[in-house]
Amino acid sequence: MELPWLGEHCSERACKQLDFLPLKCDACGEVFCKDHIRYDDHKCSSAYKKNVQVPVCPLCNVPIPVQKGEIPDVVVGAHMDKDCRYNPAQQKRIFTNKCLKPGCKRKEMMKVLCEQCGGNFCIKHRHPLDHDCKGSSHPTSKA
Repeated sequence: MELPWLGEHCSERACKQLDFLPLKCDACGEVFCKDHIRYDDHKCSSAYKKNVQVPVCPLCNVPIPVQKGEIPDVVVGAHMDKDCRYNPAQQKRIFTNKCLKPGCKRKEMMKVLCEQCGGNFCIKHRHPLDHDCKGSSHPTSKA
């Protein structure tokens, strides 16, 4: 070894690799190689100080505060049971464009207008021949 004073050994017990560009953990302050710098890789006991995530309610999309020592899943579950302001009736409907073909109850996300009569139809009845178009004297096909 030519330069033994250069670099530091990884603090992970099983590794102890001499690293010339060691990385210092911002939570516990120990030095690690690139393979053990993540909190999970070296089982950092101080990770809770830095690895902070705020869970969001999947129903109302509100961030839920979690205190130290609490399990996020339990806190979010309690919010959903008690404080959640989710109301399925207030949700914006996506499929609002009803097909004008008599007897068809399909709805589409976007308007599908007939070029001849200007009516709104589903994908199945969009062609003038499929909805008995009354827009012009003879239905024409652009296909």
